[in-house]
Amino acid sequence: MRKVAIFTETFLPKIDGIVTRLKYTVEYLVRLGDQVLVFAPEGGIKEYKGAEIYGVSGFPLPLYPELKLALPRPAIGSVLERFQPDIIHAVNPAVLGLAGIFYAKAMKIPLLASYHTHLPQYLQHYGLGFLESTMWELIKTAHNQASLNLCTSHAMVQQLREHGVHHVDLWQKGVDTEQFHPRFYDPEMRSRLSQGHPNSPLLLYVGRLSPEKEIQHILPVLQAIPQSRLALVGDGPYRQELEKIFAGTNTHFVGYLRGDDLASAFASSDAFLFPSCTETLGLVLLEAMGAGCPVIAANAGGIPDIVEHGVNGYLFEPAQADGLVGAVRQLLANSPANLERLRHQARLEAEKWSWQSATQQLQSFYDQVIRLAKPVLSAF
Repeated sequence: MRKVAIFTETFLPKIDGIVTRLKYTVEYLVRLGDQVLVFAPEGGIKEYKGAEIYGVSGFPLPLYPELKLALPRPAIGSVLERFQPDIIHAVNPAVLGLAGIFYAKAMKIPLLASYHTHLPQYLQHYGLGFLESTMWELIKTAHNQASLNLCTSHAMVQQLREHGVHHVDLWQKGVDTEQFHPRFYDPEMRSRLSQGHPNSPLLLYVGRLSPEKEIQHILPVLQAIPQSRLALVGDGPYRQELEKIFAGTNTHFVGYLRGDDLASAFASSDAFLFPSCTETLGLVLLEAMGAGCPVIAANAGGIPDIVEHGVNGYLFEPAQADGLVGAVRQLLANSPANLERLRHQARLEAEKWSWQSATQQLQSFYDQVIRLAKPVLSAF
């Protein structure tokens, strides 16, 4: 049994791809026999699937109020002293994660870090692109404190190495293929998402409604294919602006969906659109594919690790003005037999990846870091 302390800048009850990965990781670490303590911004929960959650008070991020900045405090050290972890895992270390790095060094605890959010590219979408080089320096400094740094796609492994981050490896993707399954197709959900037009082409987006997701690039699709319907599932700081952008179009702002309802939304749609160019992985793509929903996504970041053009979905080039429109037209032009083949291939891709195997791989990385630390620690 390992005792694992995880420091994360975001956790439940927030909903996003990082939280999805973390909640399954925590669940399977406990299932596989580890003891887990999570340090996260305060969110009201004290326990999750057998792991203790230590909430740290914080304040909303000015540009992104859904995210909380939780500032390190001395009590964290006392909690760690009692827990006596074998390893500290810092997830996207930025503010609270820096406390994990500090205490790992101060208490001589082996340290692993993981990179999930492509923050330097996000800056462009908030008018802060001039800070990109500074952000990379901060990322390099933080991550190079760790004995091992994990990324969730080959593209991000390469990016971190190119920017001077050492000891980088690939942490495989995962998806819950029982929860996200074609059996959740539901005519009532299709009618709900399409606002009573179930026979029209139904396009779906699921995720944060925020500038870096580039959701506005879907607008030309609705203009070029006026009979199509768009369902935007999720919420975020860009919602009011998007409501203005999509005013007068066949767009339904659904809000959050969870559990079987979310699985049904994927399984009941004709295509999942993902225009973002800033994705380190895009777990939501695997969820769509698990439900047998073909995806249309930007040929950027970690997405080509998942989507094979013309086989289980379609990729478009972000630099091409009509790239997304062309990809949607291409998908909708398929015969019913070809669409069924796309759905089947999407499902097969998702079935390759389970959360248990991804977590077992993580445990092997933990053991590697713990072994590496033993000769160093014995010298003190």
